[in-house]
Formats: sequence, structure tokens, C-alpha cells
Amino acid sequence: MKTLKVQIRGILFDMDGVLVSSLGSVERSWQRWAIEYGVDPELAIRTAHGCRALDTVRFLRPDIEAQAGLQRIEDLEVEDKEGLEILPGVPEFLANLPVGSWTVVTSATERLARVRLQHGGIPAPERFITADLVANGKPHPEPYLKGAELLGLAPADCLVIEDAASGTKAGHAAGCKVLATLFSHSIESLAAADWIVESLKDVSLHIDNGLIELEFTPVDREVAVAN
Repeated sequence: MKTLKVQIRGILFDMDGVLVSSLGSVERSWQRWAIEYGVDPELAIRTAHGCRALDTVRFLRPDIEAQAGLQRIEDLEVEDKEGLEILPGVPEFLANLPVGSWTVVTSATERLARVRLQHGGIPAPERFITADLVANGKPHPEPYLKGAELLGLAPADCLVIEDAASGTKAGHAAGCKVLATLFSHSIESLAAADWIVESLKDVSLHIDNGLIELEFTPVDREVAVAN
């Protein structure tokens, strides 16, 4: 496919799988949680990806006090930092963005998000959107609508960068353009994304008169799926 240039005014980053690699921590923690709460670990892991822990707890164990279940999984994930690291291309990408032009929109709680950003060496934005700040988690558009509002921009002026199916759906539903990276989900599951790249290493960034211009060659979905 040919190289594209996309201009936007703000960027809304998912955290896990886009800025930091936390897949091991997430899966180990949910496996432990599932065993403790008598749930199939594979179902727990599959359900948790890209969604608020509170929503996952309610889905897996609707019979328990949800906040207690949330507190337990949050504790497990905060404690497990093994393999947690910043993803390729992220430091350079963030360093070139103007202050105030980006924020994080994550399904993690604020406590967990701050731990992961700090451990990954990523300076947390002054304000960002976490699971604690929304009534409806991804794939509902609320998180990304609030992210755009936080930047003082219309959703159409924002680019969402995601790696999960629920997040791409949320960004699309919010009216943002969506760029997906291939970290945790298959190409087929990222149908709601406008474009897909392997990682942020494949995206060049330029600032032009206050606009953020991204240049990249999207993955050819038909060819990738066929292979």
C-alpha cells in the first residue's frame, strides 16, 4: 500500500499494548484472580483484554461485590511488574509531540496506570482518562469522548491509537480517526480501525503550523489475512 499522511490536532493513546508492554502482567494477574474466584482462567484473560477490570469482574462474577473483586485484581496487577517495559518507538514519538496535544485514555484504574507509566519511564500527562473517570468503559465511546474534551478538541480532530478490538470500536464510535497497532489482537479483530501498522516505529511524526502530521504505510489487511 502507498504511504499516507494524516493531519490531526491531538492524539489519544491507549496505554497497555500501545505505550507499555504489560501483556504478561495482565495475563498472570487475571489467571491468579480467576483461580481465586473459581473462574475459567482462559475466559478471564480473553474477557479482560482492552476492557475495564470492573466490567470484567461484573461479567465473570456477577454474584460478588464488584468493588472487592476490582480491588483484588488491581492489587495483583500493581504488584506484578515483571516484563513491564516501554514499547519500541514510543520514547521518540512522545518526545516530538507538543505539550498538551496528547493524553492517555486507558481501561486501567488511575492507581494502576500511574504505576505502569512510571515503571515504563513514560511521563504521565497532567490529566488523563482512566477507568475511574467514566461510567461506561470501552467499547463505549465515553472514554474517548472525554479524552477529546480534556484536550479541548472535537473528536474528529483527534487520532486514537489502540491495539485492542474494544478500543478501536470505542474510538470509532466517538467519531475519532483510529490507528491500530499489532500487539495483542489479530488484524481481523481490528476492523473498526481506519488504519493498522505494526508499531509506532513505523510512524513518522512532523509538526506543521500546530498540526500533527503522521506519515506511515498501513498494513494491507487483505494481503495480511490471506497470508
